[in-house]
Amino acid sequence: MENSVTVRSPATVSNVVCGFDCLGFALREPFDEVRVTLSSQLGIRISHTDGLGLPSDPLKNVAGAAIAALQSRLTDGVGFDIQIHKGIRPGSGIGSSAASSCGAVVAADRLLGGRFKPAELVEFALAGEELASGSRHADNAAPCVFGGFVLVRSTRPLDIVELAHPPLYATVLHPQIEVKTSDARAVLPREVPLASAVRNWSNLGAFVAALASGDLELMSRAMQDDIVEPARMALIPGFHNARQAGLEAGAIGGGISGSGPSIFMLSADERTASSVADAMSVSYAATGLDFRVYISEVGGSAAAE
Repeated sequence: MENSVTVRSPATVSNVVCGFDCLGFALREPFDEVRVTLSSQLGIRISHTDGLGLPSDPLKNVAGAAIAALQSRLTDGVGFDIQIHKGIRPGSGIGSSAASSCGAVVAADRLLGGRFKPAELVEFALAGEELASGSRHADNAAPCVFGGFVLVRSTRPLDIVELAHPPLYATVLHPQIEVKTSDARAVLPREVPLASAVRNWSNLGAFVAALASGDLELMSRAMQDDIVEPARMALIPGFHNARQAGLEAGAIGGGISGSGPSIFMLSADERTASSVADAMSVSYAATGLDFRVYISEVGGSAAAE
């Protein structure tokens, strides 16, 4: 049996405009690297190599919470040493907490000989998500473990639907500011007009159908949100202009990634995704804020190196 495993755990885009808290997809990069080592010393120990000042206390660290959830299912007297190198900045809106949580449980499961199903690993990772945001949303953790596009039908009980999709590329612009998930949830409306809910349901159904059929025009029409994005746009300087620039450069559609501040756009091919990145960069430079841009094929998943 292996004594140590390193997992690359990718960034993820959740909500995908029309699927708040239920739709998400994985990228191939950026990613966290999570190294887990089996130990005869009971308990969980965490160290970081990235200098971001994240907690090493396993009770306050998302990877520690996820491993503790996994450990509660074990009868073995084993401990875990976890080393995390963050390639995904916290508060980025591209699944930073999910990447650490999922990377830890995927690595631990590999060390244990693959005892758990992917859905069980997501369930463990949700302990980390709940610690980070106060919510057991699985639309980052599920695609991080399963890869590609997923729909989370339910979290209690957990029910994950893998979605077929055509080749797609994502452009992600990450402003170098932090939007905490808890803050982004605090601005959401507590009551929603029925007409707005119906439009969002219709768009989500159309988007899933477009993934299955490869109908990119339908996909574009479906990437609209009447509820969540209007409430969160004010948290992200330059959002509207950057998205419009991406659309004019040929993107299928896009919006806020997760709780923000990252902005994502989907494209049919890598060349278009690169043009979208250039256009969004020119637009966002006008804000005066620092930012990073990533281009990635859709489809990564947490996997051992």
